[in-house]
Formats: sequence, structure tokens, C-alpha cells
Amino acid sequence: MGKTLNTSLDTVVTHFILLGLSHPPNLRTLLFLVFFLIYILTQLGNLLILLTVWADPTLHARPMYILLSVLSFLDMWLSSVIVPRLIMNFTPANKAIPFGGCVAQLYFFHFLGSTECFLYTLMAYDRYLAICRPLHYPMLMNGKLCSILVAGVWVAGSIHGSIQAVLTFRLPYCGPNQVDYFFCDIPAVLRLACADTTVNKFVTFVDIGIVAASCFMLILLSYANIVHAVLKIRTADGRRRAFSTCGSHLTVVTVFYAPCIFIYLRPGSKSPLDGAVAVFYTVVTPLLNPLIYTLRNQEVKSALKRITAGRGAARENK
Repeated sequence: MGKTLNTSLDTVVTHFILLGLSHPPNLRTLLFLVFFLIYILTQLGNLLILLTVWADPTLHARPMYILLSVLSFLDMWLSSVIVPRLIMNFTPANKAIPFGGCVAQLYFFHFLGSTECFLYTLMAYDRYLAICRPLHYPMLMNGKLCSILVAGVWVAGSIHGSIQAVLTFRLPYCGPNQVDYFFCDIPAVLRLACADTTVNKFVTFVDIGIVAASCFMLILLSYANIVHAVLKIRTADGRRRAFSTCGSHLTVVTVFYAPCIFIYLRPGSKSPLDGAVAVFYTVVTPLLNPLIYTLRNQEVKSALKRITAGRGAARENK
């Protein structure tokens, strides 16, 4: 039992214990190394995309790659909110997290996660304009408008994260303080509340459901129009090039939404798979995003080659 603070009104939990992922003790060192390596590669991979977009003039002037750099920035922070605490589970370190730290972790996870959700929708809209309205694209999606839309995405994500944090921690927590999860998330924390959580579960289901469903439907609508426009292209090479610009985004959207639907849109359920699925979209997905965008995106690969060749030429001239 964790440390508690006795008051005249109630017993208040002052910190939580993150139980982490269940694992055989003999695999503790291996799991520590695996997750530590994933974290380092995630930071380096997303930093590489940020630096590539910033350093290449043909990329940082285009809204598509501005949005990609924002996605990389989000993934770096989302990983940093979750993975260091997860890694601590495989060490002898204290598993306790202060009450305020738990609030902050839940807020930033849902803030960054919902911001990423809105950003995927914005990226789909950008591809819709580029393919379905190419002549008007420079006017409809310029750098200034792109910056305004990105700012709106950040504000919307912050509001969503605040709603989730306030709803969760307005409840009293006066009993057990062991969170049966590897980070402070809504379903795991609500199980410890000393009050009825029916309203919280319903509002959380509706709120996250509306956000996820709305974004997903807008993405599907954008791609339905894109497919309709691409099928009108007469040449097979033209269709292939048009679809290739969207392939990376569709792959990322799939690996993002499927785990979120499994975790949050099943009210009241507690599956043994929850932990594994959560690891996928909190740990693995931020690692996959830079791999998907560099391996599948020809323009990013070309930019990396130009930057590498430019540095090699600069060394030879010295």
C-alpha cells in the first residue's frame, strides 16, 4: 500500500504504483535493452525526419512535409511521456509516480495522442487538395494557412487532453493505489476511484469515440474522393504515382487507429491483450512512422541522398 495522507474528511492517495507489464524475471534485462533501444531509435528516426525537412529547401516549403515534421515532433514527445516509465519497470527503481505526475502523464498522453489524431485528418485533407484540386492547391493550402491549421490542431488536442484529465482526477482516490498498467491511463486509473465511475466511462467513451470516429470518417471521405480522382487518370504510371503519395499516410493511419479502437471503444472491458496493444501504439508506432515515411516516400529518400551527397562534396572541397 502506498503512502497516504490522513485528513478529517478522507484518506487521500498521494502517489500511485505503476505495476507495469507482467514478465518473467529472467527476461527483465532483455526487455530493458529492447525497450531502451526502441526509445533511442524512435528519437533518432523522428529527429532525422525533422532535420531532413528543415535542411532541404524543396521539403520545408511544402505543407505536406511541414505536417510530417509536426508528426515526428509529436511522436518524439509521445514516446518520451510513456517509454522512460515503462523502462523503469524492468529495473529495481521505485515504481511510484506522484499523484501530480500521474495527472501530467495522463494529460500529455491524451493531449499528444488526440493532436496526432487531428493531424492525420489534416494530412488526409492536404492529400485530397493536392490530388483532387491540383490547380487550386497552392492557394488553398499555403504555408500561412498550414501554420494556422497546425496551431488549431494543437489547441484542439490540448482541450481534449484537459477534459480527460479533469474528468478522471475530479474523482476521489482513497483506497488502493496500484495501477495495473505501465502508465497512467483512463481505464486503469478509474478502477482505483472511490466513487461511481459510470458517468466517467460513458463520457470518455463518447468523447474519444466522437473524436476518433469523426477524424476517421473525414479521412475516409478524403480518400474516397482521392480514389475517385485517381481512377480518372488514364495512364497506369500516373495512377501509381498518385497512389504512392498516399500510401505512407494510409499505412500510418491504419497502425494508429486499430489499437486505439481496441483499447478505448470497448467500455468496461479488461482484456489480457490490452497491455500488448497499448505497447504497440505507444511504443512501436512512433518508431514505425519515420521508417514508413522514409522507406515508402521517394521524395524523403531523395532529400536524404541530396543532403548526404552535399556533405560528402563539402568534405572533399576542404
